[in-house]
Amino acid sequence: MEPRGLAQPIDLEIMKNLRLHLVTWNVGTASPPPDVTSLLQLSSQGPSMDMYVIGLQEVNSKIINFLSDLAFDDPWSIFFMTVFSPLGYIKLSSVRMQGLLLLVFVKHAHIPFIRDIHTHYTRTGLYGYWGNKGGVAIRMSLYGHMICFMNCHLPAHIENAEQRLDDFEKILEMQQFEDENVPNILDHDILFWFGDLNFRIADYGIHFVRESINNSRYNLLWEKDQLNMAKKKEVFLQEFIEGPLQFKPTYKFDLHSDVYDTRGQKTLFWFNGKKRKPAWTDRILWRVKNLSQHPSEDGDLSEGEQTISVTLNNYISHMSYGISDHKPVTGTFGLQIKPLFSTPLVTLNPEGEWNAAQDVLISYSTVSEFPSSTWDWIGLYQVAFRHVNDYVTYAWVKDDEISSSEDVTQVYISADEIPHAGGEFLLCYYSHNMQSVAGMSQPFQIQPSRRSAEKELAQENINGIEKPHSPEPYKEF
Repeated sequence: MEPRGLAQPIDLEIMKNLRLHLVTWNVGTASPPPDVTSLLQLSSQGPSMDMYVIGLQEVNSKIINFLSDLAFDDPWSIFFMTVFSPLGYIKLSSVRMQGLLLLVFVKHAHIPFIRDIHTHYTRTGLYGYWGNKGGVAIRMSLYGHMICFMNCHLPAHIENAEQRLDDFEKILEMQQFEDENVPNILDHDILFWFGDLNFRIADYGIHFVRESINNSRYNLLWEKDQLNMAKKKEVFLQEFIEGPLQFKPTYKFDLHSDVYDTRGQKTLFWFNGKKRKPAWTDRILWRVKNLSQHPSEDGDLSEGEQTISVTLNNYISHMSYGISDHKPVTGTFGLQIKPLFSTPLVTLNPEGEWNAAQDVLISYSTVSEFPSSTWDWIGLYQVAFRHVNDYVTYAWVKDDEISSSEDVTQVYISADEIPHAGGEFLLCYYSHNMQSVAGMSQPFQIQPSRRSAEKELAQENINGIEKPHSPEPYKEF
């Protein structure tokens, strides 16, 4: 598959629709599968996605795994970064609470227009002391609009419907952000709520439920779905929207199959466990706030003009994945957005030809209101970088400054820090005050040094064949 989504300029005047692909999956402590092409719609012939949001539940959180994941990225994060980085996406942010994991990947071109990135988590297990259940969230300003993604794992079992509602209400109350304009999770322009919400199908027996599924008569089950029933009664749920459940209930399956729970294993006292009734436990909902008028750089908005909206394009399950007893669910959305700003806070470029034989220069300029800091830095990245800490080297914008005028500042990087092998790279300006990337250059070439070329030629002579250069292994920071 050809790389997609590299840092290309976007005409903000005509950009009306961002494509978002959202995944929720209870992975049951399993390792990543060998292929996720269909799950992520990577072979789709349509336009590529602008953003991927991955919400996982029951990621392996045994103590030895969890301590290892605190020091290094967990296997699922590494897996998705390996998938997305060659396609021109970076991991924008992530948050982990025991088995709950939330990842956001974004196409390079949008990175300078995403600000105010914050994460939050709320424990609800063991009366709020344990994080096996609860919610994790990532919020951001996307072209000036406040968006929040919340991945939840709510209590199990059919009799705990009220506990699920109580826990979700608690999560909504506890998710507070340090922002006077958007302090609470419900204050965001768009809130996506998804995860293993664990709502079950009430009243109907297992035989009626399975027969309805076998005949693809899912509509017979909708009115007894506990979440649908709660939305009719609970005011705080009524603003949440969900697409039609036109796919099989996603729980509970035998592993590595599309057969519902046969419960062949023995349990306590050698009796077979009770078969679980199928249910739509894995869900994706969203809520759009009633928006007031937003000022923009391009002038005042006309009365009643809508600045942001959400369109659901696809809401499906993926039956071919069998690593756990849940099937993953995906939602593909169109976000119709009127950008509230059209200029990156920082514009930066490499100066002249770059190679490892000499110090190199970077020029950058900022908008007047940019909150610069002595702790800001500019990173040099391979084009297929994974996340903001995946830099090759960096320069402090103050300590490594060599000239400054009203319009342009120049910093240098020592020749010793430049990769001898050369290749395609780009630059990112990281803002300490904003805790995000404020500007990104277009990709550019670093020429291989003579030493590197001679070494490669010598290696080819030793091997007797011509071999392509192998990239340096990825180093985790």
